[in-house]
Amino acid sequence: MTVIDISPSVMQFLLAFVVVAPLLGAVAALLPAPPGLKGRNPDQAVLRHGVTVTGAVLIAAIVLATGFDHDHPATMQATTDISWIPALDVRIHLGIDGISLPLLLLTALLTFLCALYSYFKPPAGPSPKAFTALVLVLESGTLATFAVLDLLLFFLAFEMVLIPMYFLIARWGGDQRRAAAWKFILYTLLGSVVVLLGLLLIGLRSGTFDMVALATDNGRGLTTSVQVIAVLAIGVGLAVKTPMWPLHSWLPDAHTAAPTVGSVLLAGVLLKMGTYGFVRILLPVAPDGMRTFAPCLAAFAVVGIVYGSLACLALARKGAKGDLKRLIAYSSVGHMGFVLLGIATMTPTGVNGALFANIAHGLITGLLFFLAGAVKDRYGTADLDTLAGATGAALYGRAPRLGALLAFAAVASLGLPGLAGFWGEMLTLFGAYSPAEGLSRPAFRTFMAIGAFGTLLTAAYMLIVVRRVCMGEHSPHSELPPATTPADAPEPADAPEPSGTGPSATTPPRPATPRPAATTPQLADIQTYEAVTWTPLAALTVLAGLWPAVLLGLTDPAVQKLLAGGKS
Repeated sequence: MTVIDISPSVMQFLLAFVVVAPLLGAVAALLPAPPGLKGRNPDQAVLRHGVTVTGAVLIAAIVLATGFDHDHPATMQATTDISWIPALDVRIHLGIDGISLPLLLLTALLTFLCALYSYFKPPAGPSPKAFTALVLVLESGTLATFAVLDLLLFFLAFEMVLIPMYFLIARWGGDQRRAAAWKFILYTLLGSVVVLLGLLLIGLRSGTFDMVALATDNGRGLTTSVQVIAVLAIGVGLAVKTPMWPLHSWLPDAHTAAPTVGSVLLAGVLLKMGTYGFVRILLPVAPDGMRTFAPCLAAFAVVGIVYGSLACLALARKGAKGDLKRLIAYSSVGHMGFVLLGIATMTPTGVNGALFANIAHGLITGLLFFLAGAVKDRYGTADLDTLAGATGAALYGRAPRLGALLAFAAVASLGLPGLAGFWGEMLTLFGAYSPAEGLSRPAFRTFMAIGAFGTLLTAAYMLIVVRRVCMGEHSPHSELPPATTPADAPEPADAPEPSGTGPSATTPPRPATPRPAATTPQLADIQTYEAVTWTPLAALTVLAGLWPAVLLGLTDPAVQKLLAGGKS
């Protein structure tokens, strides 16, 4: 079933356009604007160009989704297969199925919202031309990662996003931006080296780099030892990008220093590239190797869940001088732990939960970083002790709608039933209760229990953040001292006693001067452009929570086929 009937050739064009258009738009952004398009402000003109290109890509992605055959989501659709490097049998092979389509739409949506937000609130830093071009190159690389079906092309797309993100952090970031950018690039580049070695090992030993053919072969052309080595090499590199504990330490620094748009794209789409590689490459291509490392992957995942939550609790406590953006970054370590746990179960339930949690995390954490950036712009800081309202200036009193939306995003992140964050965590825990054949049930049920404990910790720190930032805290300094008035002021010792006659006997006492009320200075509440930018994320968070079948109906048949070795 398709929403609209689109011919295969048009579908091919749409997918190619989605991948290539941002790259062409990046080149155009660096060229001088035509006289008729310069407008009054050249900087605004190039930011408007970014909105136009990302908007066109989003529309093309939506049309692609409406033409997608939802009755056969396990089949690769809109495929293009062109020989690129015949000597290495490397092909420009594109296609989407029920696994990649949601990630493609998420990337197109978040990038468009970031471009729209930047148009109304331009980033503080160097030339907007370079900023727009970098965002568009980042979008092209991410979309290509989710659309390509050749191992070497996947690696090129996987690497394409690193340099743009490095410059977004280093040039448009906040304090300690250069150190954070270097840490980001060193970690991810070192991880990429081992990914390349693993991909080459698979391609050379199997005789093909075609991901569809490798998934259909399901590891039968690779010995167990080759699979184990490949999973170890590729898995380490993907774990850095995910990020998995203990390879996560670049993430909090990068998020804290990055501009708002950089944080949204880093959390919303870049982290998904690592988990997508686990599902698209390692699970179907090297199942024996994955089965060997699945308990280790699950163990690291649940440690990451608990570690991320404890780090957030430490940052959220009073007097810790924690940073709101840093806290959200550490929460991502925990949430991506659930995704890795679901993948490690190697079951349809667990993998579907991981893919659902991927999308939910992109929506919710993208919204949280937008809100954290808005709060920081208004207060001039993201320090939680300051935001907690030491002067009685919490969000509910100063910008109530902004505070309400922050509370909504926080409860969505903690996995409240009825919102998107609930289903992914629940399905991954169900998958851990009954893992794939050959995996230890007692071990995975222990991991399930630890993961469930992590959900309680997540609820604890998110509710603390809501209480402190949105409601504020009572402080002795938050109230003005009682005012001293002439009526209750002590009289001088040598003052004469009033006699029963004279003016003093008939003059009534002066009324006490009213104590001035402590005033709470107001902040700008949600602006129109912010509402337009954030509403789609909030609406999709509710939609995915109330109607999970929309997403699971796409992913489940594709996951079933993937785990069955390419057989429907």
